[in-house]
Amino acid sequence: KRIWDHLEEANIARPPRPVHHRIPNFDGASSAADRLGTLPEFRAAKTVKVNPDTPQKAVRQMVLTLGKTLLTPQPRLRTGFFSTLSQATFPTGVTVADCVTSKGVAKHGTPVSLYDNYTVDMVVVGSTAVCPTTGARVGKGEGFAELEWGILSLQGNLNATTTLVVTTIHDDQIVNDIPKGALTKHDVPVDIIVTPTQIIRVPDRAPKPSGVYWDLLSPQKLAQIKVLRDLKLDLEGTLGVSLPSGPDEVLPPTAVRNSKRQSKKGQGKSKKGEGKSKKGQGTSKKGEGKKGNSAKKHKEE
Repeated sequence: KRIWDHLEEANIARPPRPVHHRIPNFDGASSAADRLGTLPEFRAAKTVKVNPDTPQKAVRQMVLTLGKTLLTPQPRLRTGFFSTLSQATFPTGVTVADCVTSKGVAKHGTPVSLYDNYTVDMVVVGSTAVCPTTGARVGKGEGFAELEWGILSLQGNLNATTTLVVTTIHDDQIVNDIPKGALTKHDVPVDIIVTPTQIIRVPDRAPKPSGVYWDLLSPQKLAQIKVLRDLKLDLEGTLGVSLPSGPDEVLPPTAVRNSKRQSKKGQGKSKKGEGKSKKGQGTSKKGEGKKGNSAKKHKEE
């Protein structure tokens, strides 16, 4: 909350706003993406997983522009698992810019199943705050980056030991008060922090997890994500045992959407409706006039 508040108060935040309960968009996100593009590890990567949030839009665009394969999750894994996109497979008339938003990915991406065979060479995540010493990060509090990492490592699509994790953030999102001991066993630390002004290679990175920690996964979270329910059922069928469940939880709040545009749109509809109503009243009066004239004529006759 401290970082979200600061980004808003210092006007570092960029739309969508407010940034609370989001991976916050920030001034200089494109510059951070450009700097990430100078990393030799990024240059060598063929398949890059990038989160679907706004501050990493420029990263997704760069991945596709350079001819790499982009792997990106459906937001909150609501409608599926992951999608892949590659400029080489775009239909005629489709541009990179068409494919870097969630709607574009849904329209033009190729859905990936739990059992498809591919290898992720680098993971780019968004963050709210990151420690430059241990790589400990805070996202938006929903744990989707960790769940996605867990599934991919469990299914053999990434190597939990060697796959690099990179985050692009504003310099003011770097903090020094996330102790290594504060990480839970499923938290994924980052190897490299990229800001608009610098690249930090984390010197004492905390260990990375591997697999899905079912004992930490609450029934409420599991109920949200179909792909996780499917994976758990498959594993239980294969292993012949029931996998553990985590304790109940109250899921964290999601971001408040700015309803200013919707409000204006609603007002427009309301005025339009009032116009129709007035028009209807005019028709009604006209009808009443006709009715009155007809009655008068009938009376005279």
